[in-house]
Amino acid sequence: MRNPRIASAAQGSLVPTPAMFAAQDLAARRGNVVLWQGIAFALGEGAALVVKGANGSGKTTLLRILAGLTHAEHGTISWRGTAVSAFAQSMRDDLIYIGHAPALKDEMTAQENLASLVSLAGDDVAAQRVAVALAAVRLAAQADLPARVLSHGQRRRVHLALLAMSTRMLWILDEPATALDADGLAWLESALAAHLARGGVAVLATHAAIDVGTARFTEIAL
Repeated sequence: MRNPRIASAAQGSLVPTPAMFAAQDLAARRGNVVLWQGIAFALGEGAALVVKGANGSGKTTLLRILAGLTHAEHGTISWRGTAVSAFAQSMRDDLIYIGHAPALKDEMTAQENLASLVSLAGDDVAAQRVAVALAAVRLAAQADLPARVLSHGQRRRVHLALLAMSTRMLWILDEPATALDADGLAWLESALAAHLARGGVAVLATHAAIDVGTARFTEIAL
C-alpha cells in the first residue's frame, strides 16, 4: 500500500478552495491490495495536476477515477464546487479523457478515426474542423492514410488532435507524450499552456518531462 506524497511545485501553487476540480481522501484497490490512499488536491482555473509514479503504481487507475470511468475505493471528487460520482454526466460534459493507448481502428483513415473520436465524445463533427485539427498536429499529409500504416507517434498525434478541437474545461491525459518526437512534444506543451491560459484545468500522468506552461501546478508521486 502506498501513501502518495503531495507536493507543491512552486511557492503558493496549491489553489485554495473553492476550486474547479478537487478530491479528498481518495483510495483505490486492485484485488485485495490497496494501491494508494489519501489522495487530495484542489485545482483552480488555469491549474494542473501532474501524477508521477513507477509502472504499476496506479497512475492510470487514478486518472480513470478522476475522469469518472470507474469508482474509487472511498473518497470524494468535486467539479465546479459540486460533488460528483462515477459516470456523472455533469462532469463528463466538460471533460476530455485521452488514455495511454491510442484508440484507433486500423482500417479507418486518420481523418475517419478523429471524426469517430469526436463523435464518441458527444460533439458535433465538421469535416473542416477535423482537417484543421490534423494539420495542427502535423498530419495533414497523412489524413487519408489508414491508421495501420501510421507510426506510433503519428497514431498518438491523431488522438491528441482532439485537444486542437476542444473547448472543454477539464483535460485528463494518460502518458500523452508517449512516442512523440520533439516536434510533437512541443505541440503538446503549447496546447496545454494555451488551455491553462484560458482558465482550463489539466490532469496528466507522465514519465516524460512536460512543461505545462504555468507555475500553478501540483505534483503527486504514487
